[in-house]
Amino acid sequence: MKFQKFILIFPIILTALLITGCKEDSKAPIENIVPADKASCEGCHTDYNLLKAIHSPDTVSAGGGCGGEIPHIEPYDRVFLGGSGYTEFKQSYHGKMQCISCHNGVDKVGDKKVAHSGDFIAHPSLHAEEKCANCHPDIVARTKNSLHEQGWGQKAMVYSRYGAPNFEALPSDLKAGYKTNCAKCHGTCGDCHVNRPKAGGGGLYKGHKFSKEPDMVDNCVACHTSRGGHAYLGVGVGTVPDVHFTKLGYKCMNCHKTDEIHGDGNTYDQRYKMPLMPECTDCHSNVNSSNMYHSMHIKTFSCNTCHSQNYNNCGSCHIGGDGARVPSYLSYKIGMNPIPETKPYKFATLRRSLSAPDSWELYGVPTLAQFNSKPTYKYSTPHNIIKWTTRTQVASGKACYDNCHIIKNDNYRNKELYLFNSDLQSWEVPANTGIVVDGKLPAGWQ
Repeated sequence: MKFQKFILIFPIILTALLITGCKEDSKAPIENIVPADKASCEGCHTDYNLLKAIHSPDTVSAGGGCGGEIPHIEPYDRVFLGGSGYTEFKQSYHGKMQCISCHNGVDKVGDKKVAHSGDFIAHPSLHAEEKCANCHPDIVARTKNSLHEQGWGQKAMVYSRYGAPNFEALPSDLKAGYKTNCAKCHGTCGDCHVNRPKAGGGGLYKGHKFSKEPDMVDNCVACHTSRGGHAYLGVGVGTVPDVHFTKLGYKCMNCHKTDEIHGDGNTYDQRYKMPLMPECTDCHSNVNSSNMYHSMHIKTFSCNTCHSQNYNNCGSCHIGGDGARVPSYLSYKIGMNPIPETKPYKFATLRRSLSAPDSWELYGVPTLAQFNSKPTYKYSTPHNIIKWTTRTQVASGKACYDNCHIIKNDNYRNKELYLFNSDLQSWEVPANTGIVVDGKLPAGWQ
């Protein structure tokens, strides 16, 4: 009897299950569906409230290091097409193109996952040779090997200290660590001309507007924070902004021209080797004979040794801070020029980099075998120039060298300006033998 009852009601149960199952199977997750009148790339991305309703929360990439924590910009803010920037974009050549011509994916669909499926590209300039070179062949050809995009100087430091002939010869784990910790500031065309850089939070900068000249603060300084904007804008305690900013209103590209930034197509393992880099003498053409101090020291001291203020020595930018040994701090040091083959001076301003022998331990390299092949203090040109500094301005009646030469008294006055072995931690000493001033200063300084 019970079996007969089950036979009678089973079709009803089965029908109910099938109906329920079909209903659930036919319904995509609500967060992926957009209204029919918004079922297109622009339809969705120009509706702020819709983007906010269907966005997927994220945390972007890890921040920290020399640029500080990366600001979190919500996903819907990073992809919203709106404002005057979007209006300008729509009137431009790029704005006349279909979205999928650069981003791939699928247009005219109401399902978010389908729209971003297959070969969708969030950042087309990561594929510049495919997506940008048709219209900008010369720029793409030059930029793909540029210091700005590839970070060859940083890479050279890593592979030289490891003991490899080039970056590609490094272990895969170490290369992955470099990509995670160092490559976030080295970007593509879009990071300067369309987006905020990753270090600035990422996403569209002005509604997809293509800006010919990057914004100094939101693009350039977003990456060049601790060693560029920090100095140039006078952020450090006790410092003032660079005279080129306060007196002339210069932005980065007044000195750093387009050809330098895009590169010349060649690879340079050290940024000062780039022949298109600006030099002080580009503007100060009579610097050699403009005064007696320049005439006397022009081949001995780099310009920054006299005209820089205290600057940021970056101690927390290696391996997310884990590979550093000393926190970032403001200081000033003069040492022997570490790149005499590139720069002509005997003495130069130096910046402490704080890479350590075990900086890459988290990535399978307990100790860098050739760590001592490169100094931890590097040639530096801080962007904090002023005419009168603590070294160029002396008290009335004092000799011109009173604030820069080491003068013997109870504690050797001005000694703190120069890099001695005693300033180094024990693991730094072998790497910096060639650039400390011990035994190399003029005998007349006692």
